[in-house]
Amino acid sequence: MKLAVLGGTGLIGSQVVQKLNAAGHEAVPHSMSTGVDVITGEGLEEAVAGADVVVNMTNSPTFDDASTAFFQTSMDNILAAAHKGGVGHAVILSIVGTDQVPDLVYYRAKTLQENLLKDGPIPYSIVRATQFMEFMDGVLSWTTEGDSVHLPSTPIQPIAAQDVSDAVAEVAVGTPLNGTLQVAGPDVFPLDDLGRITLDAHPDGRTVVTDETAGFFASVPGDVLVPKGEARIAPTHYSDWLS
Repeated sequence: MKLAVLGGTGLIGSQVVQKLNAAGHEAVPHSMSTGVDVITGEGLEEAVAGADVVVNMTNSPTFDDASTAFFQTSMDNILAAAHKGGVGHAVILSIVGTDQVPDLVYYRAKTLQENLLKDGPIPYSIVRATQFMEFMDGVLSWTTEGDSVHLPSTPIQPIAAQDVSDAVAEVAVGTPLNGTLQVAGPDVFPLDDLGRITLDAHPDGRTVVTDETAGFFASVPGDVLVPKGEARIAPTHYSDWLS
């Protein structure tokens, strides 16, 4: 199959391209660095022309109000170009529980992206993943104050990027789901405990303080970031990933 992978040079997109090509498909990565701009539309029609599948791994550069405009404009442009090019399957990567966190504008923007795909003219698949293990260092840095890291006890079920890319690659070459696949790591942790586990493995002088008002995940109610119902459980444990 021929696949156009938008955002194909990023953390997940680059792995998806690698896995698809290793399996004998023709997966071509596209990004700003290759001359494709999903906001202006520059190079987009050419990028998706002749592709069987468009895999959209692009992401908003910010988590604020601008993310809504990013997903609205990029999806409008991608769907129009894909429809014009005769693409038969459109895939996006989203977040488990994204429609259950109305207080976070970025999650509302991701829900908008999902709805635009569902309402669009192309058969589709949505892969909803839990939080990436690779993002834990960033989570720790967001709420560091001196030698303390303030984190809420929000339950999360982290997943390794390689396991996310496996799921996206598999879905991309399959029959369109016209629905959603949830993927998650094998273990659930309170975020503050996950921070402690991370710093115990790689100590740098910081300690974790439980603070239910701290950081991005303080606005997440209950356990909505843990998949409900059917979900594919990936094999990589956080302890193995850390080592």
